[in-house]
Amino acid sequence: MTTNENDIRRIKGIVKWFDPVKGFGFVIADEGGPDILLHANVLRNFGQSSVADRAVVELDVQDTERGVQAIEVIEIHPPDDIGVGELLDLDDIDPEVIRSAPLEPARVKWFDKGKGFGFANTFGREEDVFVHVEVLRRSGLAELQPGEALAIRVIDGKRGRMATEVCGWEMAVKLRG
Repeated sequence: MTTNENDIRRIKGIVKWFDPVKGFGFVIADEGGPDILLHANVLRNFGQSSVADRAVVELDVQDTERGVQAIEVIEIHPPDDIGVGELLDLDDIDPEVIRSAPLEPARVKWFDKGKGFGFANTFGREEDVFVHVEVLRRSGLAELQPGEALAIRVIDGKRGRMATEVCGWEMAVKLRG
């Protein structure tokens, strides 16, 4: 089976699961049909190394000999069910302060999905920035890799600097541009 650009179609769907270690995951299209393969390289071209389960995505897809595959990520929206595990540290902070924090360039120091948190370092500052897994989910991400370049919104929380929003570096450039 050969493919050409005429075979490309845009779909919306929900991430069934994505495993950055395996390098792929699957999306369920709103229109039904077989699961859509989402390869890590396609996600990286969008500027992210992971995506949260149940995130809403818009993709360009193509039929191949191995089934339907995503060839480009157009949009990612965090899952709708992000009320579980609220961050108490953010409860007493004015939402406008959180929204107005600038995006800062950062690198992941380490992140442990099992523990539910990790740390990043922002450019030009020595202190670590706490990154909670719930903040990742709210940002549409599932996991971070050591050394990964990010843009993060940081506030001074009850226990030090903490991220309130996280996005891949490439995505931050798109948001600013």
